[in-house]
Amino acid sequence: PSVLDSFALLSGQLNTLNKVLKHEKTPLLRNQVIIPLVLSPDRDEEIMRQTEGRVPVFSHEVVPDHLRTKPDPEVEEQEKQLITDAARISPDVAQKQIQSLNKMCSNLLEKISKEERESESGGLRQNKQTFNPADTNALVAAVAFGKGLSNRRPPGSGGSVQSGQPGASAIIAGASGMQQVPMTGAPAQQQPMLAGVQIAQAGQPGKY
Repeated sequence: PSVLDSFALLSGQLNTLNKVLKHEKTPLLRNQVIIPLVLSPDRDEEIMRQTEGRVPVFSHEVVPDHLRTKPDPEVEEQEKQLITDAARISPDVAQKQIQSLNKMCSNLLEKISKEERESESGGLRQNKQTFNPADTNALVAAVAFGKGLSNRRPPGSGGSVQSGQPGASAIIAGASGMQQVPMTGAPAQQQPMLAGVQIAQAGQPGKY
């Protein structure tokens, strides 16, 4: 019963307060001025909790900033000047300026979005791999160490020449037909003969 009596008392007080606030003669609370009653330079944990750590103290230094309801005098003067300038412009001129501003903003947004797309595509191109690491490693290993290469040699590419081949017999026959003949005017030099054909002497003019 005591709890019910207390609840009934609180409910009645809340209903009375709501009726007072909703009455047409009651001024709006947002039009009222908040006056600080207690200012202290000491740290207040309750204010820290309510402001989520933004305001540690409620002193003379922070009260003008946190309880201000009007902008700075400089900002207020600039706002009045802008309102005066806006009142002088005709509706047609204002509409043209609005359209021009919207066009400029649209072009700027398009450029920004285009640059973002190009940067994203460029990043994708840079990140895209253009080679196969396995093939590259195999090629380097083959060039540097001969890994994976065959030891067989193609026919006819051997270092020694067998006498049974026709090309070898022709070379041997040509070598047997070479002889040394002294050159005229150059006793120290010798003129070779290859397969019975005399090679032109370097000292004879007009013969090449």
